[in-house]
Amino acid sequence: MVAATVTTSGMFNLTIGTFRLAIDIAIGRGQVVAVLGPNGAGKTTMLRAFAGLQPIDEGSIIVGGQVMDAPATHQFIEPEQRSVAMVFQEDLLFTHLSVSDNIAFGLRCQGLDSRAATVRANSWLTQFDLVEFGRAKPAQLSGGQARRVSLARALATEPQLVLLDEPFSALDAAARISVRRDLRRYLRRQETTTILVTHDPIDAIALADSVAIVESGTISQFGSLSEVTSRPRTDYVSDLLGTNLLRGVSSQSRVKLSAYRGEIATSTVASGPVFVRIHPHSVSLHREMPTGSARNIWAVRIVGFDFLGDRVRVRLKGDLSIIAEITTSSLTDLHLAEGDEVWAAVKTTEIEVYDD
Repeated sequence: MVAATVTTSGMFNLTIGTFRLAIDIAIGRGQVVAVLGPNGAGKTTMLRAFAGLQPIDEGSIIVGGQVMDAPATHQFIEPEQRSVAMVFQEDLLFTHLSVSDNIAFGLRCQGLDSRAATVRANSWLTQFDLVEFGRAKPAQLSGGQARRVSLARALATEPQLVLLDEPFSALDAAARISVRRDLRRYLRRQETTTILVTHDPIDAIALADSVAIVESGTISQFGSLSEVTSRPRTDYVSDLLGTNLLRGVSSQSRVKLSAYRGEIATSTVASGPVFVRIHPHSVSLHREMPTGSARNIWAVRIVGFDFLGDRVRVRLKGDLSIIAEITTSSLTDLHLAEGDEVWAAVKTTEIEVYDD
């Protein structure tokens, strides 16, 4: 899906206590943007600002070409008057209403009469596979079913912007896959502009056109999923992808590292500040100093293991702290244990270099 025009944008600052959020983002019609970042980075606060639940201090928020919040011109549209729907981490369903009436609630608030709202709500029961639960109360639903009702209630009002705050976090694996699939089908069919906050990269892969990384109250990286994953620019993104990310200054095909002693030899000729990316599976481990073709060799100590099926991530510290990924059979053959001193080696052709 390619967005033709920007319909939602936010360039704003707000401060809550000692925390400052400074956001600059533009989203095209029908785009789905996944927002990832560490806890406390400001992701949910960003959603609350778009929803009108947290007024901004400076800048503006525009949805569908209409100014929602602009302190300089004293413009502020109340949350209930915005064409914006927010789905919180908790379902927040009305326990005394049936599933059908929960979905119809927002429609009635928009002015539809009871019969018209019920007819439209029933169509959403079909879209989210809830027909048999129309007359049920929320207490009778499973977690996945309740989440479907929350999503249907938000989407039934046909908002210009949908805000989703960790919508699958409370679901088990099977329900997560099923609900994500149904949501994806709706978003693609209706071209609904959506901001999705998540901690799960799979959500971004399955649903999003673009990814925004929020760290310490700002967007540190924004672009397509392939752009962000192929060239991570922060330690958070690097850790999320399970790769080694280093910074340094390149001269010809050698990079002097910023955080560690020494240099790294690469096969890329570059000049100036750069990022150096090394995938863990490119790091080989040896009991004795290797004599092969690898030009990057470091003496390191094993500080821990992370087991991933038939593979193991080995955390290493020394002149260079790095993660290696080897097979469980290699772990056994090398008789590796925490605290062991080993050699780590990387070939120049296995190192990616790109501008900082």
